[in-house]
Amino acid sequence: MLTFPEISKICQGQHGDPFSVLGPHPARGAKATTQISVRCFLPGATAVTAVDDAGLHLGKLTPRHDAGFFEGHIRGELSTAYRLQVQWASGDCSKLDDPYRFGLLLGDMDVWLLGEGTHLRPFEVLGAQPCTLLGVAGTRFAVWAPNASRVSVVGDFNFWDGRRHPMRLRRECGVWELFLPGVAPGARYKYEVRTQHSEVLPQRADPYALQAELRPATASVVGCLADKLPPTPDRQAANALDAPVSIYEVHLGSWRRVCEDGNRWLSWDELADTLVPYAQDMGFTHLELLPISEHPFDGSWGYQPIGMYAPTSRFGDAAGFGRLVSRCHAAGLGLILDWVPAHFPTDTHGLANFDGTHLYEYADPREGFHQDWNTLIYNLGRTEVRNFLVGNALYWLERFGVDGLRVDAVASMLYRDYSRKAGEWIPNAYGGRENLEAIDFLKRMNEVVGVQCPQAITLAEESTAYPAVSRPTYAGGLGFHYKWNMGWMHDTLSYMARDPIYRQHHQGEMTFGLVYAFNENFVLPISHDEVVHGKGSLLGKMPGDRWQQLANVRAYLGYMWGHPGKKLLFMGCEFAQEREWNHDQSLDWHLLDQPQHAGVQRLVRDLNALYRATPALYQQDFVPDGFAWIDHSDNQRSVLSFVRWSRERASFVVVVCNFTPNVWRDYRVGVPRAGNYRELLNTDVAVYGGSNVPALANSHSDDLPWQGQPQSLLLTLPPLATVFLQWNG
Repeated sequence: MLTFPEISKICQGQHGDPFSVLGPHPARGAKATTQISVRCFLPGATAVTAVDDAGLHLGKLTPRHDAGFFEGHIRGELSTAYRLQVQWASGDCSKLDDPYRFGLLLGDMDVWLLGEGTHLRPFEVLGAQPCTLLGVAGTRFAVWAPNASRVSVVGDFNFWDGRRHPMRLRRECGVWELFLPGVAPGARYKYEVRTQHSEVLPQRADPYALQAELRPATASVVGCLADKLPPTPDRQAANALDAPVSIYEVHLGSWRRVCEDGNRWLSWDELADTLVPYAQDMGFTHLELLPISEHPFDGSWGYQPIGMYAPTSRFGDAAGFGRLVSRCHAAGLGLILDWVPAHFPTDTHGLANFDGTHLYEYADPREGFHQDWNTLIYNLGRTEVRNFLVGNALYWLERFGVDGLRVDAVASMLYRDYSRKAGEWIPNAYGGRENLEAIDFLKRMNEVVGVQCPQAITLAEESTAYPAVSRPTYAGGLGFHYKWNMGWMHDTLSYMARDPIYRQHHQGEMTFGLVYAFNENFVLPISHDEVVHGKGSLLGKMPGDRWQQLANVRAYLGYMWGHPGKKLLFMGCEFAQEREWNHDQSLDWHLLDQPQHAGVQRLVRDLNALYRATPALYQQDFVPDGFAWIDHSDNQRSVLSFVRWSRERASFVVVVCNFTPNVWRDYRVGVPRAGNYRELLNTDVAVYGGSNVPALANSHSDDLPWQGQPQSLLLTLPPLATVFLQWNG
């Protein structure tokens, strides 16, 4: 019989090797060849009998401890399929499958790959996986906690009692595992962890949970892993460097709300019914969603995630998110997710101090604490942590078919002294400021995505001059497909915020971006960060009366769509939202009842249509051959003019911008070829809310060289406007 000290450890939840005690074991004695010893711990039970599948008694177990420990010999062998017939103190009776009669769960290869931190898809073996073992339906749980002395699965199914279901440790990889019969999708659960010093930590959510409870509740929810979706050539073509890419950036919680129903969020399916057709009608090629991984605090907008593998329950379950992605693709829209490997919050149910040690984060706060956001920083020098994040990237791309990941806060990852004063950071192994572990991680992630998901893209939010962010790793780059052009965004918005009378002294803010425009594969972003935290709306940044403010917005958007680089526009900017973005409120859709706001919306729709229909505006975004200045020196009149060329110079578009409220008449602009020209788009026309000044009176070019071009056109430049002209031969 088992010794009392071992029984006590089980009853007190202190045993680190429960399978050495519980379940079936060889029996000692005369009948050992036909009997096995079975032990179980069932608090609240008064009697336990082992029965076979037909309900026939195999043997009665004897109570060994008042807390609910039973032990006894039953007929059978170690492989015998038995169930436990339990009489409870409440008077109820039930039959249970014993979790401790099931063998090892993780395969040898999975254990080996997890141990060295190279498992491409750890989400397939870790977390909660509904399955059937030996004909019994249940859920297989596995969690990495190598420094714990005991880990238990707790949930509604065991009264959140950490003594009832302690797990088995696979020492080769530091993973604890347990199969719980009868636990089905939808069950709430967490892990209870006891440290090496016998401290029981606050219950932890599953790092690999596929679903989670709606905040403020924090439990993980058993979910089913979505089927792997094959890559498609059409999505790969739509994400290519020479494709038109116009991104509508959206915070799902505030794009539109149902005010008459308590200001509630839309569900995944409601978003599929409204957001998808809206973005399609507006002509955007992609949606980009602010982070949708589960996060405890609404005010973080998703940028402080805890459930990296769980689509937020704010909008429904994971299957609903999958339907949204499918609806996007059916409508010809790509879907990009904001992805946050740069930091994670300190909430006690999350990754912080996960097994009583700094498992996911750097131990030294000079490396592991982010002062800007009061969050923790992943220890990217640890292979298992890198594996957790690289696997997460593959999870979203493969299991939901999303088109890409926009990686948040890359600059904060690249530098050890980011936002730190002297003495507050630790140099790298060579004494430098670069975070070599983060650089290695980003390269690894991009290489894995490139090989495993060739249809997908990665985009970096990187605000420094770090070189070759969007160049292949084999050429010394970080391997991203695209990089946000933060410098262009800040410079041009600074220019537009100036009174037009002073713009003549700052024309370089509009032109400087072309000095480095082809060093990276740039996306031009007007993002959420520019319309929050006191920065005001895009409209609110503009000087002048309301007519001039709206005209400035239209001229700026025209310049942006003509400029080399893919486009990104945050929700609300497309109709010139007046107030600053508030994540707790719907956009001000009522503004579309006003013609001037509806006009800006129509302009964005027409810009997208023009952009997608005009190869010169997108085919050569990242090579000098796709762009040429006509004149960037007319700062006295704040006029810019340039040419965009298609591949092999088969076609071109002339773009002319007037950033003053003056009408410049008889303004001559050089053009590259003789022939007829037509006005493709004028941001000043009446339907957009403009003054309706036509730019082109004579459609045929003059045989008069001008501004270094062989031909020229005589134009009337509308006030605060951008004009697109096309050569028709």
